[in-house]
Amino acid sequence: MKKWLWSELISKLVDTLLPVFAALAALAFGALMLLILGANPLEAFSALVDGAFGSTNALADTVVKATPLLLIGLGICISFRGNVINLGGEGQMIIGALAATALGLAFPDWPAALMIPLAMLAGFLGGAIWGGIPGALKAYFNASELLSTIMMNAIAVQLMNFLLSGPMIDPVQASKASKIPQTARLAKAFDLPRLVPTRLHLGALIAVILAFFVYILLWRTTLGYRIRAVGQNPHASRYAGIDIKKQIVLALFLSGAFAGLAGAIQVFGVNHRMITDGSATGFTGNAGFNGIVAALFGQLHPLGTIPAAFLFGALLVGANKLQRAVQVPSAMITALNGLVVIFVVSSDIWRRRREQKRLTEATVNKKNEEPPPDTPLKKTAEAETDP
Repeated sequence: MKKWLWSELISKLVDTLLPVFAALAALAFGALMLLILGANPLEAFSALVDGAFGSTNALADTVVKATPLLLIGLGICISFRGNVINLGGEGQMIIGALAATALGLAFPDWPAALMIPLAMLAGFLGGAIWGGIPGALKAYFNASELLSTIMMNAIAVQLMNFLLSGPMIDPVQASKASKIPQTARLAKAFDLPRLVPTRLHLGALIAVILAFFVYILLWRTTLGYRIRAVGQNPHASRYAGIDIKKQIVLALFLSGAFAGLAGAIQVFGVNHRMITDGSATGFTGNAGFNGIVAALFGQLHPLGTIPAAFLFGALLVGANKLQRAVQVPSAMITALNGLVVIFVVSSDIWRRRREQKRLTEATVNKKNEEPPPDTPLKKTAEAETDP
């Protein structure tokens, strides 16, 4: 029995550390690629660490970069726990940012104490609606949420391009021959409070507070229990009286809401306007997909996603200095980030398989330990032979 307990503890510890091992393995492959390019891996990774943590400004930039990853990761924790996969964080972040920006531009004279909360709410609801649409398609028409969320990303990008080059374009740019697709700058009073002289803004604190809120939501409320129950066993949940369709829509609704909030905070805390290069990345910086990796790295736990998002924020910020220090192509940085994504996602798949294997083995062992039940035929035979 004691041997089994030790084996179980070691197995769970390995599962917990799998994302860390995966990230280290990805960096090892990255070091090999740097050697092939003729760069010194130690110098490169030293520059990466220095770029992310080497100064107060660098550390602040890391936290700022981690903020949208954390918010989107929190939404991913909710949707994945409900067994629906949200790949639409990019589009939901864009729609949330558009909603918040439109509100800020429409009422530039409102007091900041009123506008900032309303803009955050607008971003939250914008992303929620954009996430709820594929949720409804999944629940009521059995449409694949993988396809629908990806397609919603494309629609959001085209909507952003249309608005930023037409109805919402900066009036200064509208009169120029070569127009930059961007909105006018929001009123300076609407800027999120920040820690001068760094770029660290209030949005980072909001994201951390919401991480604790999501933890309470998922593990301390009836609503969260229903979402997790549907994710673990929809058939048993339906038998227990839980509305499966409602929980699917709600999971994607909330997941999109946090992505939309990330977009609103990105505008009011960092960019102070919406601007794009015609792609989703031009505004989001791939936060919609990197947030998924941060959530997986954090074992789909809201509190675990906090350090995971911080780590990936450091990787993204430090990569810029790495490129300058060892003079490698920008494609190398993209490849390094891609390696981390692949290894972390693969480690999560492996963890799930290990967990399923343990559950199967535990079920088999329990059945083997139970004494076989007495059958009526056996009882009759014993009664006849009993003197």
